[in-house]
Amino acid sequence: MTTDIRIFVTGGTFDKEYDAIHGELFFKDSHVSHMLQRGRSRITAHIRTLMMMDSRDMTEEDRMVIANNCIKADEDRIIIAHGTDTMVETAKVLAQHVKGKTIILTGAMIPFTFGSSDGMFNLGSAIAFVQTLAPGVYIAMNGRYFTWDNVRKNRQIGEFEEIEAKASQG
Repeated sequence: MTTDIRIFVTGGTFDKEYDAIHGELFFKDSHVSHMLQRGRSRITAHIRTLMMMDSRDMTEEDRMVIANNCIKADEDRIIIAHGTDTMVETAKVLAQHVKGKTIILTGAMIPFTFGSSDGMFNLGSAIAFVQTLAPGVYIAMNGRYFTWDNVRKNRQIGEFEEIEAKASQG
């Protein structure tokens, strides 16, 4: 067991760029390394780009590529930079196939290059959660974490939320 963290990049809004000539978003290179440097991160992170795509274009085969890379990773703590539109679907596949590792999926609603992105905050939260949560699959967005089987993206407000609120204890 290693204390290093593996970060898999799959694309998503985190890494989109804006083409001012055509008025479209596109992928060039991942920004995750730059985000870690800019955030003055002191963790040991091994970053690997698996794909650069909009998550709406992901297939089950793409999700299995992510799962297989998680299974093969030497690290027990894994962060996946992923598009928010199908993050929950990928989390479900990971929960079915990857055991004994702490996996956090995170993303952004606004591209990192826009300056007002939530990506830095979400990546920082994912780094903290991956080091503290028990093995399992989680989604980290907006400063919160959610279990893979009790979360959805609320498209009306642009945030992730629990499907069923946990009963309060006390």
